[in-house]
Amino acid sequence: MATATFQTFSAQIDQSHFRADKRFRQDEVETPSRNQANSVWSNGQFKQEAAFSQIIGSCPSLKFVLAEVERVAPTDSTVMVLGETGTGKELIARAIHNLSGRRGRPFIKVNCAAIPLDLLESELFGHEKGAFTGAIAQKIGRFEMADTGTLFLDEIGDLPLALQPKLLRVLQEQEFERLGSGRTHRINVRLVAATHRNLAEMVAEKQFRNDLYYRLNVFPIELPPLRERAEDIPQLISHFVKDFGHRMSKPIRFIPPETIAAFSSYAWPGNIRELQNLIERAVIRSNDGVLPNPLPVLDQRSVWPQKAKIRTSVLHTLSDCTRSVIMNALQDTGWVIGGPDGAATRLGLPRTSLISKMRKLGISRPRSVSVMDDVVEKTEIRL
Repeated sequence: MATATFQTFSAQIDQSHFRADKRFRQDEVETPSRNQANSVWSNGQFKQEAAFSQIIGSCPSLKFVLAEVERVAPTDSTVMVLGETGTGKELIARAIHNLSGRRGRPFIKVNCAAIPLDLLESELFGHEKGAFTGAIAQKIGRFEMADTGTLFLDEIGDLPLALQPKLLRVLQEQEFERLGSGRTHRINVRLVAATHRNLAEMVAEKQFRNDLYYRLNVFPIELPPLRERAEDIPQLISHFVKDFGHRMSKPIRFIPPETIAAFSSYAWPGNIRELQNLIERAVIRSNDGVLPNPLPVLDQRSVWPQKAKIRTSVLHTLSDCTRSVIMNALQDTGWVIGGPDGAATRLGLPRTSLISKMRKLGISRPRSVSVMDDVVEKTEIRL
């Protein structure tokens, strides 16, 4: 994707990056000049925008996801990216890598569902020559390839039970053996996993190891489906139209309002991947620079009631999504609204705006909080 259209979040400034020709000292603390600080700020913004350059959208739920990415990326913690198929989990994994200290190091990806079960262990950990029939040469596994960098395991829910203990050991000890070898290899790999499946349910049904689940689920990030990002659909349409028009030398000069309306009211079971494919189809079929509607045409007697129903559902889920984002921020901050560590700062909102949204959505502090906290909340809301 092209340059993202959402507002970027403030990057953390690493003071160790300052390189001063002229240094100022106050109480033995080195302080950069204004120009040096501005330079570091610009570099931080550049890295951030480059990491998010392929992610399009500006809805609150997506902004919350990107804020979470910024928060966890500088650490080496394991990240679990959750979301339906086609929501862009790999883009989030790559952004985590690019915003981390491992950027410039290998970013290796493996789709656990796309590799035959009998070959997956060799693919992950490698093998020695003669380890099994057909092993005519030594093979380096993906964990070794990702040493000092990041390994992205997509569709981790499809990892066979027999292989899960070996993955757990690698995560805990950062060591493993190739197939057919007794030599232990030590590595330094940051793991980002992703799945569209409910791993908690799989654990309850004994289809996934609970110890591995807890080891993977250190920092979960859940991506919203496209049907809950209706306000981002026009931006995504514009981006894909421009991209495919350029590739096919078929520039699109006009997108009819009814086409945008049809896209905005569609449920998108395949999420952004489905949207991208339909835009490609529409550009291929376009004539005279006008984008046709690639969605199936329904009977005129049933199309409008259906659209009205879907629009109501979309508005309802957007409201629910906004409420959920605010509730998560409030719970994470202990219901502190203002201040540098408060929920308003986390959400990138002025304190008064957050309080207004809480009133509209009927969000109030639970009654189980202390009397002093309740007094503080009432005082803050009156301000």
